[in-house]
Amino acid sequence: MDVCLVIKRRLDELGLEQKDLATAAEVTESYISQLLARKKLPPAPDRTDIYEKMAKFLKLPSDRLSKLADHQRREELKRNLGDPPAPLFREIRALILRKCVPDKENQVRAIFELQPFGELERFVTQKLLDVIKNVAKQELNSENWLHLMARLTGQSYEQLRVTLLEFLDTDIFSLSPQNCVSFLDPLIESWDVDLTSFGMEIVLNRRVASGDPRRYEFVELGPDQPEVEPGFKEFLDDSSLSGTATKEEMEFLKKLKFNGKRPTSLYYYRELQSLRDPLHFRAEDRASVQNSGRK
Repeated sequence: MDVCLVIKRRLDELGLEQKDLATAAEVTESYISQLLARKKLPPAPDRTDIYEKMAKFLKLPSDRLSKLADHQRREELKRNLGDPPAPLFREIRALILRKCVPDKENQVRAIFELQPFGELERFVTQKLLDVIKNVAKQELNSENWLHLMARLTGQSYEQLRVTLLEFLDTDIFSLSPQNCVSFLDPLIESWDVDLTSFGMEIVLNRRVASGDPRRYEFVELGPDQPEVEPGFKEFLDDSSLSGTATKEEMEFLKKLKFNGKRPTSLYYYRELQSLRDPLHFRAEDRASVQNSGRK
């Protein structure tokens, strides 16, 4: 049983309509309709308050819908990870380059065009996405911030909440022009990257986001390893996620560092699939990666 079926049945039992649920969850009726028609994947429980609001309205246990949604998302992720990644929309690349500091834009543009959706473009896009998502999560329950963003992007409050829920669920492979217009454009003032060290600085628009510029650097792993991440332990304990991982792959995943962030078990599952994808490695490295996966 999935989250959509539970919600539909509960609406029927209580004699309620989708528009009533939309009002309670503070989203558009169109979003609820698409969610219940399975045209949209249920949003991640740790990135939204929608399940708490719906469960209260439907008189269900507070964690019932979130647990079902989490299970449904895991199964969908397993089905979709085998699909090859698509390049970014041209509008997205154009916006990202426009936000680059002027003295670096042409150099970065040349690399993007030479290696479409290659290492640099993915790295830059991922870091911008990480920063914007962090801001959005912090402001998720701030009505003032949501109303401000709605005005800036020409949306209603309910439409902005729907857009935000979908944005928090996206990744660099499914980033849309709408995501960028709604969040990347108004939140990012500028960004710069050191093409030697890949250190990156991201400056936020102070009108809609507080805080100092975000700086990212690659960190070299030392010989002493930290305690096992909780998400990695959950990954190991769930055989449906880690059952096929080799010893070498396990060691690689265990050594990843996150500078204070706490990745989930699904993050490690994604990394495992990425590690096995030959598209992520240069031709001369593919043979060794494939051989490692067969051991």
